[in-house]
Amino acid sequence: MSKVRNKFSMLLLMVSIVALITAGCGGNNNGGSKEANGGKGATTGKKTDILFWSPFSGSDGPFMKKIVDKYNGSQDQYKVNFIIQPNGEYYKQLDVALSTGKESPDLMIMHVDQVPTYASKDQLQPIDDMASVAGINKADFADAAVNYSTIDGKWYSIPLDIHPLVMYYNKDLFEKAGIAAAPTNRAEFDDAVQKLTDKSSGVYGYTVPTTWPQQFIFPTLVWQNGGELWNGTDVAYNSPEAVEMVQWLRGMVDSGISPGNVQQDGENTLFLQGKNAIQFNGPWMKSQFDEAGLNYGVAPVPQIGKAKHAVFAGSHGFVVPQSVTDEKITAGIGDFLKYVSTNSMDWAESGQALASKPMIESDAFKALEFQNSVASAFSYVQFAPNVLNWGTISEPIWGELNNALLGKKDAQKAMDDAVAKSQQALKK
Repeated sequence: MSKVRNKFSMLLLMVSIVALITAGCGGNNNGGSKEANGGKGATTGKKTDILFWSPFSGSDGPFMKKIVDKYNGSQDQYKVNFIIQPNGEYYKQLDVALSTGKESPDLMIMHVDQVPTYASKDQLQPIDDMASVAGINKADFADAAVNYSTIDGKWYSIPLDIHPLVMYYNKDLFEKAGIAAAPTNRAEFDDAVQKLTDKSSGVYGYTVPTTWPQQFIFPTLVWQNGGELWNGTDVAYNSPEAVEMVQWLRGMVDSGISPGNVQQDGENTLFLQGKNAIQFNGPWMKSQFDEAGLNYGVAPVPQIGKAKHAVFAGSHGFVVPQSVTDEKITAGIGDFLKYVSTNSMDWAESGQALASKPMIESDAFKALEFQNSVASAFSYVQFAPNVLNWGTISEPIWGELNNALLGKKDAQKAMDDAVAKSQQALKK
């Protein structure tokens, strides 16, 4: 009887051991599934996973991926899972993820002018404490981007870059016209475009875009001329200062310096063809011009207005959703962002001017002539007014500006109509 009991006991022990082993394997499989789906707080061995979203679906995506890959290989505590969402759908997908909490990112790229709106909806968390623990200092980044993303004394976004409007010019056309240097003010610009215009060859000194990128050009000119888009309580782009700049743009069409009825990207097509001597656009155009083999130069936008140096800019920054509370993840985010602040030359190689002062001041960055020229405007860049839902409020500008530049409306009438429509949007 005792032998039977012993055999039974041994069998029971073996069954228990097998059950324990099976349970352990099952637990590992579940963890692997969580990781494969980008699960929050998933671990790979000893590593904590961090889900990082960006809208870099163009040629810039591989440059950020290279930074992430280098970081992941530099340490064995964290793994940043880099996900690129389609740029045109980025904020729609972000809204769904943040509102539902499903597969929501732990870290994400956000354009600086979106920060006030998302912060007002309590969807972003201040990063002051996380930055402090990671040794990230506000003073190490371009002031304009830090100041804009600091709301009610709380810091919401660590800037990656700043991309202001810049001036591109065709060096061959400049040489042919006998112009030795890029214009820096209105008098020099007006003189240059006159000399550069050659109607017999179909060459224009400056082609006035009637649509994009007026979203960067028009604010730049208004601010330079002492005007504002928002006066603190109301929209203000029908001021004499703003209207004068619209008239100046339309004047180049009337005088033949620019063709009329320029369609979307028409100024860029002519620039690529060597038929447009100057265009105002963003740093993101660099790769296209390089690939086309253009002999071009880049310089800060001249001070066209009468009041001051100013230029409209955008900026990419890192933000953290309010829902991220896991201390391991926030520690990993801080560690990654500290790494990026001093290891982001790969992002500069994409054509972007970095927002990190240690990077800007490095010999490696200064050797990049294009990016260094872009960064030279950082001291006077301005972003969109820090007003909730500014994109919706200001939308009427672009249709009415198009009417004025096409000669369909008087400049004052067009801007008055834009203001009236924006004021209606404000009441909604």
